[in-house]
Amino acid sequence: MCNASIRSWVLRLMRCLSLGLACFIGTSVITPSLAHADDWGCQVILCLSNPGGPEQYAECVPPVEKLWRALRHGDPLPTCDFGAGGSQGTAASNIFASVAYCREDLLYWGGPEKSELLCGARGAINVEIDGQLYTRVWWDADGEDRTITEFYGAGSTGAPYDPTQSARLFLERMERQEGGENGEGGGG
Repeated sequence: MCNASIRSWVLRLMRCLSLGLACFIGTSVITPSLAHADDWGCQVILCLSNPGGPEQYAECVPPVEKLWRALRHGDPLPTCDFGAGGSQGTAASNIFASVAYCREDLLYWGGPEKSELLCGARGAINVEIDGQLYTRVWWDADGEDRTITEFYGAGSTGAPYDPTQSARLFLERMERQEGGENGEGGGG
């Protein structure tokens, strides 16, 4: 069921991309000075929407590596014009990570004297399909080139969460742990 749903979505996206590319080529023949041949944004969105991670397939490695370099330099996430038929409700957005927007398991104490709460990722790219969160890809996780892909499409077992609440949840968990340690160790 899950694979059929993903396959169906990929086929729809590929049809839209093919239609858009055909329109683009037709337009570039008529008005060559206005057209620019760059489908990088469409490649990136397709690769980022892969539940197995954006670089699972060899064809995705070059455009995604180019994306990471661009984002590290502060460039915006590329866009994709889906053409005439479009793909309504399909978009991707990059949010630079911070304590205010992070996965709870990427939060850690750092800075001087380990007194500052920090996020161990550079950013997160949210991919929406049909207006619903489909994947979230945390990039440069743990200060490395590592990514973490969260899949929320059909067949996923995880429910989307709000990364703006992670710091609060992290601090509450820390308080509970400290309270438990103080209560257990006091009777010795």
